[in-house]
Amino acid sequence: MKRLFPLLALLILLSCNRNSSENGVRIITVSIAPFKYFVEAIAGDDFKVNIMVPPGSNPHIYEPIPDQINKLRKSEAFISNGFLGFEMAWLDRFYEINKTMVKLSIGDKIVPIASDHEGGGEHAEGADPHYWISPKSSAIIASSVNDLLCKLNPTAKEKYQVSYSKLLAEINAIDLKAESLLSEAPGRVFMIYHPNLAYLARDYGLTEIPVEFEGKEPTLSRMKELIDLARRNNIKTIFVQKEYDDKNAKAIAHEIGADVEVIDPLSEKWPESTMLIINLLHRSLM
Repeated sequence: MKRLFPLLALLILLSCNRNSSENGVRIITVSIAPFKYFVEAIAGDDFKVNIMVPPGSNPHIYEPIPDQINKLRKSEAFISNGFLGFEMAWLDRFYEINKTMVKLSIGDKIVPIASDHEGGGEHAEGADPHYWISPKSSAIIASSVNDLLCKLNPTAKEKYQVSYSKLLAEINAIDLKAESLLSEAPGRVFMIYHPNLAYLARDYGLTEIPVEFEGKEPTLSRMKELIDLARRNNIKTIFVQKEYDDKNAKAIAHEIGADVEVIDPLSEKWPESTMLIINLLHRSLM
């Protein structure tokens, strides 16, 4: 009788797994929430998207929970950023858990910016991972995701091409708006706690000054240097990603009479989040 219980438990588990694979739900796993937007914008509800680093979590140090791993096991594909510290720690293990899923690393198609954290800390790989915030890089994301979806579900290729064209038009419209707003701004320098707008700065002719230094809180001498830089460049706003402590940003803002703006680049709502960041940058540079 004692041997019956493990057998029953095994049968129940196998039954649950079989039902989950037969109920028509197809899963794609993505590293970060913004990638979910691109999948759903093209594929609609053809796939359920499993996000490994949910909104509000730090994508450099997050550790996945069992439910995410369970969905990873059933995923048909994994879309990775390619440069995140989280991926450096976990990606090989994810691929071992599900050896059959298709792998797409968006970073392979991006011209990277060297990270100021090179050699250690959050960005041990040496490349800045925040490329999705720039519309120009996002067009590459959209193209890569569209190719993947057409490969996974070739019978829906025509539908995906129509959705992809609409998405690309949306991205191009945001790109044009960014060009217009940021090119007319008299200021060209902005300050941010964690350096996550470097691709936006590169693509639209701006200079990003990070408060963090090599992934660490600034020293007192660095704080003085930042305050002097902010005054010299007439900086009116210090940006902070919502996942980070705003203490040092507030200290600098207090010294120079600037505002602190909290941004959410890891939002699932990529167009709204990106357009808000562009508008806030424009306002801060005027």
